[in-house]
Amino acid sequence: MSESRKSADYSTTNIQVEGVDEGDLIKTDGTYIYQVNNNRVVITRAVPAEKMAVTDIINFTAGEFSPQELYVDDKHMVVIGSSYDNRPMARPGISEDIRIYPPMPRSQTVKAVIYDIRDKNKIKEIRVAELEGSYISSRKVGSLVYLTANKYLDYYRIMNGEESAALPIYRDSMLKDTDIKIPYKDICYFPGRPQPNYLLAAGLDLNHPDKEMKVAAFLGAGQNIYATADSLYAAVTGYQTGEKVAPELNTLVYKFTLDQGEVKFAAQGEVPGTILNQFSMDEHQGFFRIATTIGSTWRSGDTSKNNVYILDGKMKLAGKIEDIAPGERIYSARFIGDRGYMVTFKNVDPLFVLDLKDPRKPKILGALKIPGYSDYLHPYDENHIIGFGKDTVELSQKDGQGKDAGTMAFYQGMKIALFDVSDVTHPVQKFQEIIGDRGTDSELLRNHKALLFSREKNLLAFPVTVMEIKNKNPNQSQNNFPDYGEFTFQGAYVYQLDLAKGFDLKGTITHLSQEDYTKAGLNWYSNAKNIERIIYIGDTLYTLSPGMIKANNLNNLTEIMSLEIPQ
Repeated sequence: MSESRKSADYSTTNIQVEGVDEGDLIKTDGTYIYQVNNNRVVITRAVPAEKMAVTDIINFTAGEFSPQELYVDDKHMVVIGSSYDNRPMARPGISEDIRIYPPMPRSQTVKAVIYDIRDKNKIKEIRVAELEGSYISSRKVGSLVYLTANKYLDYYRIMNGEESAALPIYRDSMLKDTDIKIPYKDICYFPGRPQPNYLLAAGLDLNHPDKEMKVAAFLGAGQNIYATADSLYAAVTGYQTGEKVAPELNTLVYKFTLDQGEVKFAAQGEVPGTILNQFSMDEHQGFFRIATTIGSTWRSGDTSKNNVYILDGKMKLAGKIEDIAPGERIYSARFIGDRGYMVTFKNVDPLFVLDLKDPRKPKILGALKIPGYSDYLHPYDENHIIGFGKDTVELSQKDGQGKDAGTMAFYQGMKIALFDVSDVTHPVQKFQEIIGDRGTDSELLRNHKALLFSREKNLLAFPVTVMEIKNKNPNQSQNNFPDYGEFTFQGAYVYQLDLAKGFDLKGTITHLSQEDYTKAGLNWYSNAKNIERIIYIGDTLYTLSPGMIKANNLNNLTEIMSLEIPQ
């Protein structure tokens, strides 16, 4: 969760673009907490903290709908997930009672269930919308919710003359028709880029429930989504066009405009290499920036290279930086205003600072090489950036004949670092903190939404599973590989962070009992009380797991109340 963007003092989801909300497991409106929890949504009155209580539980049928994330505003809650319809999709001329091979096709959809939450005592479902296919991602801009899905083609039925199997379908409870097929004339096709599936994009206006959901269909695909308030970009891995004997992987980017719930195709671009995640993409002052890696770091004879490409409004190449850190690959990237930050890794962690002020002449300003790597970069202020990743150690290795085969880098404990980029030509690591030993992990390293950060409150918190080696002996390890630690903690690490003192561990919070730790033994295990998110409301810090919500005083972390969530 990031610092509050409203007048009320509570945290909101840590997002990539200001004003463009992203769905998450947890949302709060400053009084209530809404939580996706074991195929349910649990609603808890969190204020006052000493009187926390579950006020409602919305259950979904297992095997039919699996909620994944939600959005909340003053009027509505939107629960988004995957639906597996028990109704077979229509097969013309064939009765549902006839048992033939292959089995009757079942519908998988991306479902958005919309609730009116103004009266917390009478939360009611008011609308359901579905896109056929598998979920990619979503965004919320004001009252507008945008959904994206990949619909894969059923070749068997298409080849057997079932034309309806080739058409994508959507559903909207505001319409009379149950299954609405998108006709061929309304499906867009990207010339030269045949993809064996559809990319579906839809927009819903929560403030106008009588307004039909707008659905756009494209013969293509999407893997990573980046969005601003006005544009949506869908990136997918493909192969370079042309007549190369061995075509190389590249990234196709489809740009769409967002206009009051309508998604309209605007332009298509293509750059060499593949991207890491949504933070590999960014839009700034009409230009689109994207960071890619070409090749691999593990295949013999293949030297990887990293690049940054800048495309104009028509998705045509405007500028580029290529061949960054040959032999390494991108572990994290972040674009902030006129600068870009990139971390590559193989044996050491180079942090590159990029000057993108002139989109037609981007350049590397400076680089810092240190042990470890960052999986996620988060801005602290305009001259400082926080890195979350792993510490590493280099060890000499032997080949099959016992000869020196050089060194390899092995990851160790979790590492958080504060980088000072005031002097852009000479970035420095100002502070660092190492948590645990080899095996220590956090969802934050894969999902930015697990972070709680507020610069004004000097607050930094995230969930972590800590593994530690007892009685460390640096001269003892298995086959010259670093040893893994033993499970010692699961919960929240809460830090104070400022530019004078750096990372100061304020305390830790766990939901696990001593009995839970005893049962876990040397290895971490999946437990209903593993903390997933941390939020704050006023001066109270809330930690949330599927089995518990715990409220602690934000100033001294003393416990106020623990609330068991019914399972």
